[in-house]
Amino acid sequence: FRPTFGTHHTISPVIAQVPLLTTNLSRKRLQQRLCEDSQVRMASAPHRNLSELLHEVFGHREFRAHQQKVCEAAASGRDVMLVMPTGAGKSLCYQLPALAREATALVISPLIALMDDQASKLAALKLRVARIHSGLSREDSRQACRDYLAGELDFLFIAPERMRVPGFPEMLAKRKPGLVAIDEAHCISQWGHDFRPDYRTLGQWLPMLRPAPIVALTATATPSVQRDIMAQLNLQEPAVFITGFRRHNLAVEALEMSKPERAEFAAKLLSEKTARPAIVYAGSRKQAEELAEKLGRRFPTRAYHAGLEPSVRERVQTDFLGGKIEVVVATVAFGMGVDKADVRTVIHVSLPGSVEAYYQEIGRAGRDGQPSRTVLLHSFGDRKLQEFFLDKSYPAAEELERVERKLTDEWVEPAEIARKLRMDPERTGVVLDKLMAAGVAQADVQGLVRGTGNKDWQRGYEAQVHARRSQVNRMVAFAEGTQCRMVSLVRHFGDTSDDGQPCGRCDVCSPGSVAGPSLRQPDPDERRSMLKILGALGGGNRSVGKLFTEVGASIGVRDRKRFDSLLDALAKAGLLQLANDTFQSEDGREITYRKASATLEGRDADESSFGAVWLRGLEEGKASKRSSRRAIGSASVPQGKTSQWSAQQKQIAQALKDWRKEKAAEMKTPAFIVFGDTVLEAIVEALPQSVAELEGVRGMGSEKVNRFAVDVLRICKKSAPARSQSARTTTVSRAPAATARKEKAAVARPARGDEASSTVRATSSVVKANVQRTQPAPLAPAEFTPAQQELDTRLRSWRMECARGLGLPSFFVFSDTALRGIVESTPRTLEELRAVRGLDREKVERYGAEVVALCRA
Repeated sequence: FRPTFGTHHTISPVIAQVPLLTTNLSRKRLQQRLCEDSQVRMASAPHRNLSELLHEVFGHREFRAHQQKVCEAAASGRDVMLVMPTGAGKSLCYQLPALAREATALVISPLIALMDDQASKLAALKLRVARIHSGLSREDSRQACRDYLAGELDFLFIAPERMRVPGFPEMLAKRKPGLVAIDEAHCISQWGHDFRPDYRTLGQWLPMLRPAPIVALTATATPSVQRDIMAQLNLQEPAVFITGFRRHNLAVEALEMSKPERAEFAAKLLSEKTARPAIVYAGSRKQAEELAEKLGRRFPTRAYHAGLEPSVRERVQTDFLGGKIEVVVATVAFGMGVDKADVRTVIHVSLPGSVEAYYQEIGRAGRDGQPSRTVLLHSFGDRKLQEFFLDKSYPAAEELERVERKLTDEWVEPAEIARKLRMDPERTGVVLDKLMAAGVAQADVQGLVRGTGNKDWQRGYEAQVHARRSQVNRMVAFAEGTQCRMVSLVRHFGDTSDDGQPCGRCDVCSPGSVAGPSLRQPDPDERRSMLKILGALGGGNRSVGKLFTEVGASIGVRDRKRFDSLLDALAKAGLLQLANDTFQSEDGREITYRKASATLEGRDADESSFGAVWLRGLEEGKASKRSSRRAIGSASVPQGKTSQWSAQQKQIAQALKDWRKEKAAEMKTPAFIVFGDTVLEAIVEALPQSVAELEGVRGMGSEKVNRFAVDVLRICKKSAPARSQSARTTTVSRAPAATARKEKAAVARPARGDEASSTVRATSSVVKANVQRTQPAPLAPAEFTPAQQELDTRLRSWRMECARGLGLPSFFVFSDTALRGIVESTPRTLEELRAVRGLDREKVERYGAEVVALCRA
């Protein structure tokens, strides 16, 4: 006998050769000894080369990003905690190491559809795969067990509930697996968005399957969930990988929209052939059915939810994967196991219950790497719906106590408990699930339940409810947020490998390319209203409701929705901050509300500050006036005054349009982000010849002047006719006289070289000086020492330069709060800088050295 312990060999033939006179006890000891010896050899023997297996078995010549290190860690026998987004190749990270370890891999998976999908793909690769779940016959399950014990499988897929079948874990332990993979591991955590009681108990069975390494995989675990998973599974010094959350091909959008408008919006968005195939996520079965019926009148659409017969759900999924159905309107029951690469659009017509669930669902889009769109439609009413679901899924502690008192050490049917307590059977089932999760109750494979004697559960349950409520709050904060959507998602999951750069594709980074209503810049009345709002906030913060009551009527805005749109526009431009807060009502309920506060830039805002402010849609009664401007990013110049322009003015307008188009392409943004048609028209009318004159053009705020002055003035100087000194003086008078004199002197003393290049250099120097001059005044200067005021000026100049290089507003570099924190603490080391509130690790790593140098200067 020469022991070999790969998947192609078994111990059973060796046992069969033992002489018949050997007692049952000695045979059992021999079998145990051989199994133990096999595990020692399995753990220490060299494994097959990962790169060769990758090519030979899976047909790939290269690993995807981040896969190789994960596979190497698992293949070497280390426990692994892997958080990697949907579509990034998580499955390979347990499949390849399992084959390299040359022993059967046990895969614990939550959904039959997910098991079947992965098993069929592995079987197509000529690998030996078996499954054990409720959808298979008893004989099929028995045969899978026999094949497992005989060592004839590469992979065995089971559901977590299988581990509480009497004798099943012991059967697995007779021939220990080479690797244990726990898919969708977030289900283990009490903080996870898809909590499942049988996942929670997996940790108690894993020790008997050691020394196999445990690989926990999920796409949606936040840092707190990650810690809980590792603790519940008792992972031994695991290799932790949290990476790859940025999806470069996804345009993530969140649009506030009333519920009655959403069906028609979805229909219009999906009417373009390029927007399909698509998945539309609905908040309820009824909503899914109704919306599927409406969309089905235009293109092949079906509903999918847990209330349908299994055969119907399977047919819908198969037809969608095969292209017979172009759109699926589904509840959260649809998604896991759906591996369709070319989904172009994912629409949420209802707010998801958590950022984790939302990220997993939008991850179904664009798996082929091609540009795809995800659109989240939401309104304040969605929060109420989520709170209703929360109350339904997490009963009051008093209900749990009633059921707990009826539990004994004898097995009983849940229906009997419901009858005794006169409770709804479905509600009783929900309560029992929570008690099982807390370790208060147990269930057997027949569904009978009994108590465990554990009475210490209230505090943990309350923490669980609070965590679940926090998930809803974070989802609302994401939907209402004003930060780059992709950066928000990456930071939510704690992806340490990401550089934190804005994506340039979402509705925050590229507002002109969104799927919703067109954007426009505020008119003079709206700008004045916004200035009054910012002035009313002063240096503090106020609830949005109270602010509306106090300011709305005075600015002529009596519609709360309209008022909120002004606040959102200010927030997206970095002039105002919106945040969620809570307070306790008299009856003890936690009430959530929004509060607003002006940023430093917002407190110093004036008419020139609105270049980056954009409002969604048209005001009632003004559609005809603005109809020519609805095409966002259009290269056309509005008609009206333009018909009276001279040939030279039209020439300048065309030159500015061409330059704007090139600049927009360079910045990867729509043309209107550079400046809109109204501003272009104003430049042509004013024909500025200096920085000060350009500042006087309506719509050219300091940010735009600092960024574009050199190019714009070059075009105006090159094409402009000679103007009288009086005309020029009139225009210059809009800016401070001292600045005008400096500019005139700078132009009058050109450096060496030809006249054109010297003019550009002179203008560039003026712009650089203008950056220093146009910094917003520091907040409450009296609170700063002279040294702090000087540092504040240096930091603002530096921040603006950085933002200009990124082609983004300055608050993307550092928020005003962080800037003030730096000024107040004046850190002189990176360690001191890390302690400043509002600075995350990525910011410190990227900008820390420069900031500390400015503080030391």
